[in-house]
Order: sequence, then C-alpha cells, then structure tokens
Amino acid sequence: MDWALRACGWRGHYTYAPDEADLRDRLRVATVAGEAWRCLRCGTFVPGDPIGSGPADHAPEVPRGRLLRDRWLMRALAIERLLRGLLLVVAAVVVFEFRTSRETMRAAFDEDLPLLRPFADQIGWDIDRSKLVRLAGEAFDLSSTALMWIGIGILAYAGMQAIEAVGLWLVKRWGEYFAVVATSIFLPLEIYELTEKITALRIGALVINIVAVVWLVYSKRLFGLRGGGAAYHAEHSAESLLSVERSAIALPGK
Repeated sequence: MDWALRACGWRGHYTYAPDEADLRDRLRVATVAGEAWRCLRCGTFVPGDPIGSGPADHAPEVPRGRLLRDRWLMRALAIERLLRGLLLVVAAVVVFEFRTSRETMRAAFDEDLPLLRPFADQIGWDIDRSKLVRLAGEAFDLSSTALMWIGIGILAYAGMQAIEAVGLWLVKRWGEYFAVVATSIFLPLEIYELTEKITALRIGALVINIVAVVWLVYSKRLFGLRGGGAAYHAEHSAESLLSVERSAIALPGK
C-alpha cells in the first residue's frame, strides 16, 4: 500500500514554496495549466498555488514513507485505547448504579435464586458452587464506600486510556512515553489474571499491549534506545522531502 497516496487522498496534498531559490526550483514546474508544486508527502506535482511558503526550516513536518505508516498504526492504537476507555466508563456507571440500588437488587436476587434451582438441577448446574452466584454474593456484601472507590478507580483507569488515545492520535512524544508507562504498569495484572483463567479476550488484550509497548519503545527510540530523542528527530528530518532535495542539490553536478 502507498501510505502517502492514501493520506493525500484522505487529507489532500500539501505543497510548500521555500524561499531558497535553488530548492524552490526543484519543487516547482511550469505546465500548460500554470505552475505546479510538488506535494511534500507523496511527491506528486499539484497545479495551483502552494499551500504554504517561507524558509525551508520553517516548513511543517509532513511524514512520509515508514514514518507515515507508523502514524497510521499509532492512530489505530489510539482508537483501540479510546474504545477501551468508553467500555470502562460504562463499567463505572454500572458500579455506581449498583451502589445506589444494591439493597433492592439483593432482595430480588435472594427471592429469585430459589426459583432457579429446579432449572439448574435439570441442566446439571450446581448453583451452590457457581462462581457467578458466589461473585454476586460478594458484590452484595461490599460496602457503599468500597463500591464508590471501585467506581472511581475504574473511571481513573478510563481517564488514563483517554490520555493515551489523545497523545497517540496527535502523535506527541509525551503520548508515546505515557502509553508505554501506563500500559506496562498493568501488564503484571493482566498476566496474573491469565493464571486464574485463560480466555481469548484476556490473551488478546495481553498480546496487544505487549506488542504496543515493544513497538513504541523500539520504533520511537524511547528511553534512549537506538540513539534516543536526538536520533528520533534526526530520522524525521532526514525523511522529509525538503531534506532529500537539499541533499540532491549538495551533490556535484546537481
């Protein structure tokens, strides 16, 4: 897939007219329809006036190639974090609703449970040893204060997911660090949950989080890996079309 053409098709081309004459001439061409300027993302010449202009050093960063692909991956991860955060908000709302109507629900549970026993006996379900019934009983025994703090904790976790989503979507360096740290904190808990019960959902969530942490640390050169922030910014600068054209100008005979 040509990620540059896909991005330009989605967001439009971005053309820029640098003040430097030699660099300007490499990004401009005369056509029967007038001047055309080269898109800094996909390299296509686009008829019409340039969108931006000024010194080349002041040109906005327009990701290309692998950097553009990485941006798509980061935004896909941001969407996953946002969806997870929304599910956590729903869970917190359920906890708060349960807290306010706990006694009513307990009475209904105690009244309806005996009615389930004949049906449970017919299908071979030992209702007295049911984990679901046991968990329901433990939930009813929780105090209002405990339920309140559980709901607050879930909301705090949802907030962390939202911060991750924003940082990753905007492709911010702080967002990359925050995502790695926040995700790593909960990896031991996710591994512990697998020791209690293995499910496809738990395995999938753990795999996604581990892959996300490893990929972010390696590809974004976090925590000083592979040259750290200096190498990260140098890579972005070297990948830009303006840097490529500057290098071409510097070659003999160009």
